[in-house]
Amino acid sequence: MLNIRRSADRGQAHHGWLDSYHSFSFANYYDPQHMQFRSLRVINEDIIAAGQGFGTHPHNDMEIITYVLDGAIKHQDSMGNGSIIQPGDVQRMSAGTGITHSEFNPLPDTATHLLQIWIVPEQTGIAPSYEQKQFPRETKQGQLRLLASRNGRAGSVTVHQDLNLYATVLDAGESVTMSTALDRHYWIQVARGTVIVNGEALNQGDAIGLTAETEMAIAATDTAEVLVFDLA
Repeated sequence: MLNIRRSADRGQAHHGWLDSYHSFSFANYYDPQHMQFRSLRVINEDIIAAGQGFGTHPHNDMEIITYVLDGAIKHQDSMGNGSIIQPGDVQRMSAGTGITHSEFNPLPDTATHLLQIWIVPEQTGIAPSYEQKQFPRETKQGQLRLLASRNGRAGSVTVHQDLNLYATVLDAGESVTMSTALDRHYWIQVARGTVIVNGEALNQGDAIGLTAETEMAIAATDTAEVLVFDLA
């Protein structure tokens, strides 16, 4: 079964300094038909103006992944972490019993383009933790690179949920395939470019959910970057 989520149908919020597009219900955008996909609760595509960002705010009991496409984001939190997240980096923050943090675009004249992802953890009340790793473009080129997993295998960041998150970068004409399990669910998010997934044409911002399929096939019709979520 295929469930297509078109970019133009997402929730939108425009705040002057921030353009945000919500695949699932978030903040003032509510759509009972698009609350989440399994444990995948939020995918926000954010474009943050130069020198702007989110002031200090709290989170709890959520796995938060930041994936920067262009620009950079400066992170500081109540655990004492401070870092700059750039393209190729994956940041994972387990909010657990509670954290506060801020996120700002430190660049003086360049917007930052990123995906912020929230995963519902399999257990609440865990100790907050933080992790950041670099995944160079060449490790994703023409292949599915594991970015996040429950056990942190293959150099991925660790998430507290039965989930595998992959990324691939494809040139026009390149493709990747994955055998999919009938008891698993898959969400494919096109971060940029154009692809065909299991026969369906998708553009930047589009997504497709796969359930009860035996294979996932992604073929790029233009240079593309795609995230793949393998979910319980």
